[in-house]
Amino acid sequence: MMWTYILKLVVMLPLVCGLMIGCLYLWRRLESRMPGKPSTRGIAVRETMMISPGVKLAVVDFEGRRLLVSVNRAGVTLVDKAEGRVPVEPVA
Repeated sequence: MMWTYILKLVVMLPLVCGLMIGCLYLWRRLESRMPGKPSTRGIAVRETMMISPGVKLAVVDFEGRRLLVSVNRAGVTLVDKAEGRVPVEPVA
């Protein structure tokens, strides 16, 4: 009787701990995507557009400036930046 209890404990304890760690990992990854939470990040991707397979254009707000960047397999390249300061509105 005591051995069955110990066997269940040895099997169930790592299983429960693994589930807890997995849930915490998923919560941390998905937390930024939850609606209703205001963005406190210094950078925000406003819009992306696929130009060709493997090449995208992205509009990025960074420290009040709006940047147009090209993203491809080789890296990220600054294409253009908006003159003057762009008002920063909260990202929904």
